[in-house]
Amino acid sequence: MSIVPDIPPPDGQDDPAYEAKVRHAYLRKGRLVTLPARERKRRVILRFLVDEVFPDDTPIPEREVNERLARWHPDFASLRRHLIDAGLATRDGMTYRRVRPSLPDAPADRTGPPLV
Repeated sequence: MSIVPDIPPPDGQDDPAYEAKVRHAYLRKGRLVTLPARERKRRVILRFLVDEVFPDDTPIPEREVNERLARWHPDFASLRRHLIDAGLATRDGMTYRRVRPSLPDAPADRTGPPLV
């Protein structure tokens, strides 16, 4: 039983020590042993994979995405689907692209007249 709840932090990023522990548990000899069942751990692995497979925002043909994912796990189609479902990558026809996290909205302009 894990003492860390399966609820991701509000900012969506986990503690680096937790992420390292999860990667250590699910990656062996440069390969993904299995995709975690718990959502929080699965997101750690998917964020790791998106960094490895999509190093930048360049569109990548499906065949190349499959080859890159197959280096990590033989079920590349499931991994590809999980990356799309998690919102970490997008698909346009037979082309895939990494999704960059959006920046938080800028604070409202407070230079106007004071509220009375």
